[in-house]
Amino acid sequence: MIQLSPNDALAAGQVVTPWQTLAGRVLDGHQLDFAEALSVLRCPDEELLDLMAAAYRVRRQYWGNRVQLYFLMNAKSGLCPEDCGYCSQSKVSEAEIPRYNLLSEPRLMEGARLAAERNAATFCLVISARGPTEREIDAVARIVPKIKAKYDLNVCACLGLLTPEHAQRLKACGVDKVNHNLNTSERFYPEICTTHTYQDRVATLRAVREAGLELCSGGILGMGERDEDVVQMAFELRDLKVESIPLNFLDPIDGTPLAGTHRLNPRYCLKTLAMMRLVNPRAELRIAGGREMHLGSLQALGLYAANSIFVGDYLTTKGQLPEADYRMIEELGFVVAPDE
Repeated sequence: MIQLSPNDALAAGQVVTPWQTLAGRVLDGHQLDFAEALSVLRCPDEELLDLMAAAYRVRRQYWGNRVQLYFLMNAKSGLCPEDCGYCSQSKVSEAEIPRYNLLSEPRLMEGARLAAERNAATFCLVISARGPTEREIDAVARIVPKIKAKYDLNVCACLGLLTPEHAQRLKACGVDKVNHNLNTSERFYPEICTTHTYQDRVATLRAVREAGLELCSGGILGMGERDEDVVQMAFELRDLKVESIPLNFLDPIDGTPLAGTHRLNPRYCLKTLAMMRLVNPRAELRIAGGREMHLGSLQALGLYAANSIFVGDYLTTKGQLPEADYRMIEELGFVVAPDE
């Protein structure tokens, strides 16, 4: 662990720990360097609660005790030609999942209704594809204004690799942000996908930014990456000034190349959330897929660093019941709040 200079002064009757000192520096405008971020990931378990308290200081400064809810809809499933090893919808997956083309407009509107009913502020529209066809872009352009008019939801589109023209059309129809995850570091990316590159993903994010849309981009933990890869991804997200960061924890789905991969424990997941918060202090940080499996009984602690969760199911896997999420938020003394 890197030796941070401790502040021996007392604050509210308590000794300020090195993690609290680091949080204070972040709030004063300090950007973590690589060694500092790596030290957060490698925080000794006995210091975990101190670390989470430090992350919470930063979270509270920018987000208070608000929790934003996202609702995810798999609008096109299981037909992707890419070979991402973690994904049940890829061409190399033998997972038993539903496979269908783009859902009809009434089905998509029903998903938006359910998102609003569950107090989600953002409706996430996802398709499994390398990138959208013109017909799919047309369909999204038609449905988004209807969703926003009827349910007053923000819309996040996840449509794969995008051209600048696609991004501009999404902006024009009212999409608020686009999700396109980096997933891991540039170094490790070829280990999880060979049909497109890390730079292809970065190019999509830059096209989205140039179109005037907000960026939603994060990653997946537990695929075999090193700590250094996780830190490098966090720094890339900071450099891209990503507004929203979903952090997923690998669900090693049977039938995928990463089936049977189990490298995570709840404490490491919490340390990663804390690191992401300290590296990207102002970003919306979302505990995403796999939280139920990997954080388990420590899920609530994750919200001391993160300020957002998905409510309901994920793309091809089940989440916990929304009622359990509402209860968790309430028991923390936090409140469900709209996107800002």
